Amino acid sequence: MRTLAIWSGAIAGLLLIVAGGLVPAAFPLPASQGWTLQPLGITLQVPALLLTALVAGPRSALLAAVAYLSLGLFQLPVFQAGGGLGYVLDPGFGYIAGFLPAAWLSGRLARQPGMDNLLSLTGAAVMGLLVLQLCGLVNLLLGGLVGRWHGLLPQLLLSYS
Repeated sequence: MRTLAIWSGAIAGLLLIVAGGLVPAAFPLPASQGWTLQPLGITLQVPALLLTALVAGPRSALLAAVAYLSLGLFQLPVFQAGGGLGYVLDPGFGYIAGFLPAAWLSGRLARQPGMDNLLSLTGAAVMGLLVLQLCGLVNLLLGGLVGRWHGLLPQLLLSYS
């Protein structure tokens, strides 16, 4: 029964992450004729991943993240600029690779005793988001050190962070 729960959580998480990639995030702002939506320039993949981790746990979230990376690396266009093994050399790949530790950490923290209120779960999600950002920054900095980004590191740090 436990295995079924883990795999069903992973499949639901994968579907949520893929669907989150199709939905652009927007913020409602008041306008003269009611409300308008201001696009934020991001999708809802990361919130979908963190929600999967908080609800389904670390194993399901990790499996969903591995499946998402596998789909993208095997030519399915689920990443921002498509997919394929060449995406490993993209400056933003560190953020996508950060899905793995972020999913596990957020899910693990959410399963700890005393994590039964919204504030605690928000803290677990923020920790996962920080891990994801850290992985992306490490990828950008390492690529800058070896000259992979051809001197564009400051612009990349601003655009990806």
